[in-house]
Amino acid sequence: MKECTDILKENKILIHYNLQMFAKDGEGGEKTEPATEKKLKDARDEGKVAKSKELTAAFDLIVLFLVLKIFISFIGGQMINIFSFVYDRIPEFIEINEQDLSSIAVNNFMRGIILKWFLMVLPFFIFGVAITILISIIQVGWKVTAKSMQPKLSKFNPINGFKRMFSKDSLFELFKSIFKIGIIAYVAYTAVKDHENDIFILYDIPLNRALLLVGDIIINTGLKISIVYLVVGIADFVYNKHKFNEDMKMTKQEVKDEYKNTEGDPQIKGRQKRKMQEASQRRMMQDVPKADVVITNPTHFAVAVKYDANENSAPVVVAKGQDYVAMKIKEIAKENDVEIVENKPLARMLFHNVDIGAEIPPELYQSVAEILAMIYKTKNM
Repeated sequence: MKECTDILKENKILIHYNLQMFAKDGEGGEKTEPATEKKLKDARDEGKVAKSKELTAAFDLIVLFLVLKIFISFIGGQMINIFSFVYDRIPEFIEINEQDLSSIAVNNFMRGIILKWFLMVLPFFIFGVAITILISIIQVGWKVTAKSMQPKLSKFNPINGFKRMFSKDSLFELFKSIFKIGIIAYVAYTAVKDHENDIFILYDIPLNRALLLVGDIIINTGLKISIVYLVVGIADFVYNKHKFNEDMKMTKQEVKDEYKNTEGDPQIKGRQKRKMQEASQRRMMQDVPKADVVITNPTHFAVAVKYDANENSAPVVVAKGQDYVAMKIKEIAKENDVEIVENKPLARMLFHNVDIGAEIPPELYQSVAEILAMIYKTKNM
């Protein structure tokens, strides 16, 4: 633990404090690296995504009040029918149950009223749920997970709870809520004030007109509040998106550790790759003595070619190499009496265009055939 010591000259008192308390969170230093695809996927699987509840609520409110505005006549008519149903049934209900008023009779009477209200609001409820799901999908895509609802013991820790209460995020949410309430209250007040003359004549007009007027005032006020709430929701979504990206950032050490866990340790993979290359090179060198000729650059490239009419329709490259490997191919060729022929253009073309174990292309048949013919002629002399 690294400690710093400050000396108060007047009292000669030593004060010890731990600099680690001021260090950045996260192993490996400051979180400067964007989140990897794996970390974002893991966070999404746990239900951690960037979305705004205010934006969803704003769209719900806008759709709700728009639907109410379109169907206000229908809703007003249904409400009048329900009131008429209640008032028509009350005298009959009292007459029947005057002698013996039981809770069962009251429940049956209320059940009919509640059912009518429920059937009236059910389409709006279903529509609201559909809009909520749609806006959530637009924000974060389709992902169903129960992990975010699982209880965590850390949430029951009073110290952690106290920290969350006075954290930067909690204070931001508090100020956001106060701002929303203030804006909504102001918009509601100004909207109602614009209709104050209409409100004062409610007692002078028929019930159905009064209901329509009150409904129109409520819906227009609701739409104005919803539009303001939509602006707040968009700003909240942008902020949450930025905050989510910042929270998901990783330290360089975390990125390295994740890469090791998913792809394997780069050093181990590098050693494995070198071993595979060495094994492949050894197998290649074992085929050099079987070659008919080694065509060279002469210093930079060496390509060993073999032709067996019984096995292949064209000559095959059995080994090739550059610089040090080319030198080793030539050494093995000399040790095993394999002819070495210098042909710079042909050596380059074979090295760059033909893989080991592959037949040479037709455009090089003539050049390679001439070299092989010369070698066969020399051997038969």
